[in-house]
Amino acid sequence: MSDPGSHVAVTTGAVDAVPAVRLNGDRSLGQLVSSATAEVSALVHDEIALAKAELRQDVKRGVTGGAAIGIAAVFALFSLPVLSFAAAYGIHNWGLGLAWSFLIVGGAFLLIAGLLALIALRKFKKVKPPEKTIASAKETAAVLQTVKPHPRPVHEAGKTVARSSA
Repeated sequence: MSDPGSHVAVTTGAVDAVPAVRLNGDRSLGQLVSSATAEVSALVHDEIALAKAELRQDVKRGVTGGAAIGIAAVFALFSLPVLSFAAAYGIHNWGLGLAWSFLIVGGAFLLIAGLLALIALRKFKKVKPPEKTIASAKETAAVLQTVKPHPRPVHEAGKTVARSSA
């Protein structure tokens, strides 16, 4: 059996013995892979940040709509008894029956509540999926699907032979 420690040392030595392949005389293959990895990582981070920004904006719209519904409910709840009695007795003083006066007031409050609900629905309809992020992710996926690997050198008995990808 082989010792795990010696296996690691042999593997490390073999990797260190491979000469750096230079492309265009500028950067080695390792540097290019490292650069590409860093750029893809930055792209993913940017897309995540874009998604977060779009979601924050949609959450703000949702909160605005929810706040409008909440405020409408609070006003309706606290003002309904007092204003109902005041309005009904005011209408009754004009000569209408007390029952008809209360019915008119109740209908008016239902109309106001309906209008506030329509405002809230308009705000909720503005909440939409993160379209920019989805489009950007699709573009990135399309670009990455067209990427073809570069030919890698094959080392045979001291020779470096370029292997083409088929």
